[in-house]
Amino acid sequence: MTTKAYFNWSSGKDASIALYKLIQQQELHIDLLVTTINKHYNRVSMHGLPKGLLEAQAKSITIPLHCIELPENPDMDTYNAIMTKEVTALKEMGYENCVFGDIFLEDLRNYREQQLKGIQCHFPLWKKDTTDLLQEFIDLGFKAIIVCCSDSKLGKEFIGKEIDNSFLDTLPKDVDPCGENGEFHTFCYDGPIFKHPIKFSKGETILRKYPDPKGGKSVGFWFQDLITN
Repeated sequence: MTTKAYFNWSSGKDASIALYKLIQQQELHIDLLVTTINKHYNRVSMHGLPKGLLEAQAKSITIPLHCIELPENPDMDTYNAIMTKEVTALKEMGYENCVFGDIFLEDLRNYREQQLKGIQCHFPLWKKDTTDLLQEFIDLGFKAIIVCCSDSKLGKEFIGKEIDNSFLDTLPKDVDPCGENGEFHTFCYDGPIFKHPIKFSKGETILRKYPDPKGGKSVGFWFQDLITN
């Protein structure tokens, strides 16, 4: 019997190619996409993607979507309490497996596995070379744009850019090609996992400042607003 599995869907490129690989391998059937939403803005956490475009992705992928609502700036205790409640509910629904698109951050993987005791965690992209992975993403015909990027690592000129060979060629050497260190986040709008492309248009670009968790200067991130067509 196939056990139930849910996919931690971020809306970006890593999640998209991870889901593609799972579908190709046919070893795990994904029954649900799970995404955290900033309930104040009604947008995907970190990426800033409007919920309407997230729902359009799920419809095109043809997998049901479940959104977990988070407050605007939750502390770790609040975040953990909400996620524990949600994971308990998923277990009660029969989910025994979950999937993440993480690539090499050991501390993040350890945190996820600790948080999800009782559920088997899968990492289909784990330890893959990020340059090769992004090239594979492009070669497979996936389409994505940058919707959030670090002001110090990339700057305004990268916000809204397409993920393509030109992007790879112009990427600064100190930035991971998949943005695994949080340098940038993407919105994937077309590719082999989608029944049809997601239609959207670009809105304004916004610079937001956040407190440095290490206590230094505030850190800035550019966001590309997207509008559902």
